[in-house]
Amino acid sequence: MATAVQDPKFTGQKHVMCRACHAHCGLIVDFEDGVPVKTHGDKDNPEFEGYSCIKGRQLGSYHSLDTRLLTSYKGMKNGKKQAVHWRDAASEIAQRLENIVAEHGPDAVASYVGTFGYNNVNAHAFMLALMESIGSTSVYDSVTIDQPGKGIARALVGPWLAGAPRVGDWDGLMLVGTNPVVSMNGGLGMNPAKKLHDAKKRGMELIVIDPRVTDSARQADIHIQCRPGQDPIILGAIAKVVINEELYDKDFVAGDVDGLEALRKAVQPFDPGLAAERAGVTAEEIVKAARMYGSWKKASISGGTGPNMSGGGNITEYLNLALTSIMGHWLREGDLNRRTGVFTKPAPPIAATPGPIPAWGFGRKLHSRDLEQSISGMPTSALPDEILTPGDKQVKALIVLGGNPMLAWPDQLKTFEAMKELDLLVCLDPRMSKTAELADYVIAPKLHYEVHGNTAAPEIYGGFGAGWGFENNYAQASPPIMDVPDGSDLCEEYQFIHTVASDLGKTLNVKSWALLAHPDEREEKATSFAPGETPDVLDAWSATLNGCPTDIKELYADPEAVKGKIVDAQALLVQPKPEDWEGKLSVGNAAMMEELAGYAAKLGEPIEDTDFPFRMIGRRMTEMHNSNWHEDPVQRKRVPHHPAFMNPLDMEQLGLEDGQPIEVESARAMISCVARSDETVRPGCASIPHSWGTNPDEKEDPLGAGGNTGRLTDNEVQYDKRTGIPLMSSIPINIRAKQTQLEAAE
Repeated sequence: MATAVQDPKFTGQKHVMCRACHAHCGLIVDFEDGVPVKTHGDKDNPEFEGYSCIKGRQLGSYHSLDTRLLTSYKGMKNGKKQAVHWRDAASEIAQRLENIVAEHGPDAVASYVGTFGYNNVNAHAFMLALMESIGSTSVYDSVTIDQPGKGIARALVGPWLAGAPRVGDWDGLMLVGTNPVVSMNGGLGMNPAKKLHDAKKRGMELIVIDPRVTDSARQADIHIQCRPGQDPIILGAIAKVVINEELYDKDFVAGDVDGLEALRKAVQPFDPGLAAERAGVTAEEIVKAARMYGSWKKASISGGTGPNMSGGGNITEYLNLALTSIMGHWLREGDLNRRTGVFTKPAPPIAATPGPIPAWGFGRKLHSRDLEQSISGMPTSALPDEILTPGDKQVKALIVLGGNPMLAWPDQLKTFEAMKELDLLVCLDPRMSKTAELADYVIAPKLHYEVHGNTAAPEIYGGFGAGWGFENNYAQASPPIMDVPDGSDLCEEYQFIHTVASDLGKTLNVKSWALLAHPDEREEKATSFAPGETPDVLDAWSATLNGCPTDIKELYADPEAVKGKIVDAQALLVQPKPEDWEGKLSVGNAAMMEELAGYAAKLGEPIEDTDFPFRMIGRRMTEMHNSNWHEDPVQRKRVPHHPAFMNPLDMEQLGLEDGQPIEVESARAMISCVARSDETVRPGCASIPHSWGTNPDEKEDPLGAGGNTGRLTDNEVQYDKRTGIPLMSSIPINIRAKQTQLEAAE
């Protein structure tokens, strides 16, 4: 049981950090007689300035929903669900893991860390330490089914040590298949709606490439509303104009960039007219966007799940960074780098790059398919094959932290068979998710208001590029503001993981997330936790962030940090590149030029598919999480059904009415949704939120949980050979009215 954190009859306000997504907004919770009655944004928070979304404002309700697990369970897979104390479950799981490793080897044990596991930096560090202690290299996470192109591109171009200019200094921004105003997912930093409003007010120009008129696109100076999946072709044409018209920074290229001639040659086939025809836009739009982009002195390009899930993630992200580099949109010698770190130790602020690093070819190969580990991680989309395919490294056990594979992974049909095939499936989840329903054990963790948290995760995400994470030394250290419910049996995820390790007799060497930019130090400063008593939560956090510029325990004791504050630190002057420095940014990587040539070959080819004429594109919504807590009544009232947003012209052509149940069919499978009229969606597309739906053995209800878009995908058809990600968006589909039972019988 947790120690008391407040008077049970407390009436007043408590500051807390939101954990609804990776943004970690600063919130205030109003209590009456010890019960949270309202959650709202903190107007005095220096980073978020009162911003909150409906998902964050509903955090308090999640604690009291009937679907919240208050104890752990086992036996769901066999239809013999029964409560179990989490410590007893840990002992039983440890014994089963020991037997599996003894019989099949350490790689037979796999872990998967989902989005909420990624945001739980402490638990993630302990999970990685557990896998290392077992000796398993079967370590998977959500990156390779989300935006794996980012890691690939950054490695192949090379990291710029000084970083990028701040949002407030940009004179331009290009968004490619991303809508940060809703996703909070890079491009504009935290509180993106205000950042964009302020930037536009001071004159920043905005280009958006997206099949939808998104919240961000509504404010664009140029919106290229293209066919989905054509981002590399549009960017290739933009790059051709920028290079051929010599709009790039020649001095920066001469001193710090390699490969311009290879890039110049590769983009020559991308005539704006041919590109426009393929993308379903006009040549004038592309040329105008290219010239606008070429006029910017300090700017950024940000890609999102759109291109990453549509088959061209690697080359799209690579072209983004290549354009950024030839334009010299990086911090230069003499600029100020204000991101000096609170929870992380940044790279030295030098106006230089060490050059490209290997993006693949260095890690673990799969036994089931011709795929391997890349800089973005193990290919998660192929993990079902690793489970189903016999062999020396066949996965027999899977531990899931903060994820829901049955609704989040592509190829749901194969994933379903894989989950059933496992000898041991363990889920750490506060709900009985669709994956947990198939599990041997589901471990019930404490929830948002009952645990220590901090803003380390979004600070770490700042390494993804410009417009990610915090631009200031912002920090919030959020202690628990509620006790766990009376009679509950809950733990923190790191406690459970350490207990399993203890029962296995393993020491956990926890490596610091604070030292990602310093890999040698990360190994040296790992903290060992021997079997036995679980470390105190602040000792665990201190290990997870060992080597960071701030004392973690002091931060939690600081009342201002509990509210959220800017930590005083002197901005660092970007230092010149040493005279003997050899590293340069690479914009002509041979593998990426080969990918670009593949897109060039498509120019002039017809794009229509008469069997499946529409394209399913993914979507995030402001009103609701994609994968969990759909049972929250406030959010459900706003989004009562699983929507398939369609252009009214398409609906009229198909004879569909707003709110009518429909069937969405790909070459792989069919799912059910509800048609919703939305004139912001490009004709020929259906914009459908992913990670909804049920398991394949359940009756699908379009007016209930709806359909799972992962069921439309095939993980062995049109997949990326570097990361394994298949088409998860821009999927060819058919759409028709859903048959009634009577119609189906006839």
